[in-house]
Amino acid sequence: MPVNRMDLSIKCHFIVTNNGLSWHMQKETEIKLRVSRDTLEALRQHPILTQRLQQDWLTHPLYNQYYDTPNLDLAKAQVALRLRRDGEQFIQTLKSRGQSVAGLSERNEWDWYLQQPTLDPKLLTDDCWPASLAELDRQSLQPIFTTDFVRTKADLSWSVAETEIRVEAALDLGQVISGERHEEICELELELRQGESLALLDLALELAQQLPVMPCDISKAERGYRLQEARTSRLLVPPVLEASASVDDSIALLGSHLLGNSQRLAEEYDNSRRWSALVSWVECLVDLRALLGSLGLVAPRTSTHNLRAQLDALLADWQPRRVQGQQHEHERQAAEAAFNAELTQTRWGVFSLQMARWLISRQWTQPRTERGQRQGNTELGRWLARELAEESAALRLPQYERQPLSLAEQLPRMERLLVWLRFGRSVLELPEIDRLYGELAKLHDMLLYSLGDKDLMSAQIHTLWTLKPWKVLAR
Repeated sequence: MPVNRMDLSIKCHFIVTNNGLSWHMQKETEIKLRVSRDTLEALRQHPILTQRLQQDWLTHPLYNQYYDTPNLDLAKAQVALRLRRDGEQFIQTLKSRGQSVAGLSERNEWDWYLQQPTLDPKLLTDDCWPASLAELDRQSLQPIFTTDFVRTKADLSWSVAETEIRVEAALDLGQVISGERHEEICELELELRQGESLALLDLALELAQQLPVMPCDISKAERGYRLQEARTSRLLVPPVLEASASVDDSIALLGSHLLGNSQRLAEEYDNSRRWSALVSWVECLVDLRALLGSLGLVAPRTSTHNLRAQLDALLADWQPRRVQGQQHEHERQAAEAAFNAELTQTRWGVFSLQMARWLISRQWTQPRTERGQRQGNTELGRWLARELAEESAALRLPQYERQPLSLAEQLPRMERLLVWLRFGRSVLELPEIDRLYGELAKLHDMLLYSLGDKDLMSAQIHTLWTLKPWKVLAR
């Protein structure tokens, strides 16, 4: 079944007045850019924004109380419920489970304008309330955490190809507070009011090329739950690739997943300094590089050249730190300072947003040949079996048994095999595919981390190429 593209330009907006109570529902489309305090101040004066201003910036405090049950049932259903005080207004808001594509997030949002600062569970009717929570006692909702911040916002407007684009820009500075735990809020939110989502992404990219930003779809509510539960951020659920889906749809699905997780892991490491988050971030970069290098005629090299060059530069710095940090504590500590320095540069934000644009607009489909067009429309199951057969045959494992250390030159090819074996297991008709993946991953890590002596590596090479699933794959 084809994977539907996410239309991020659609907006719904209803306003209803009933017994003096007004409410509206809209589909929210936005991108969040985490920034430093210095960058936040620079953004307010930056010509990229000031040239699009429709009026002066307005600054006002926002106080937000989030609600959930003692068992955090709303968090488990991925919805958020808050009561906001904005000046003299009190707004009850329910945000539904959303979806994110390459950092752009979209979700339904219901707002009720109240007469007093008290949560009204009776407003949470079946029209907006998730079916999975239908049996929940809404009277059990209680305060969980707060997000209090000062918002400086303005409306922006400009035209792209004679189409008007309207965006609300909000500079937020404050804190998420849960008990004695707290975390700073310092970010730019860009919310689409009118026009195509790519214009929103292009605005963010234009800013990222001049100022250091960190794109990330982790909401203030999710950060509150992270504090409440003293846990790390949740990663995105791995996509289920289907054999009948087109190659183009599968690239968009897998690429968005990898990019989204790389953004979340970068934010997680910046927040927690947990070494495993940095390792996983680098692994996401490796997977993205492997994906871009595996596409052949489907994605001509001219369409991926810039992204591959940016990933190569990132990996040239961070892959050695990942390897050395696995073995030496002082290297892990040095990585923290290096990451701080990374976030003062523009390259991470620029790569993230350019990769997002490449995925959403499917830029790889534009310059390709007729043969590449046919392959892009081919069912993933057929294309992937053929591509992995060619990659595994080109690896020539038996030839490396006598000189196993030389196999390190084939690490990029092994990484291309690994990314598709991991995410394409449901597509490939191979016996013992989990063992195949495990043995290949073991050999890859032995080479990457220089684990074991020459004899052990030779033995692992022999184990891999004599496996039945390897023989099936390479035939």
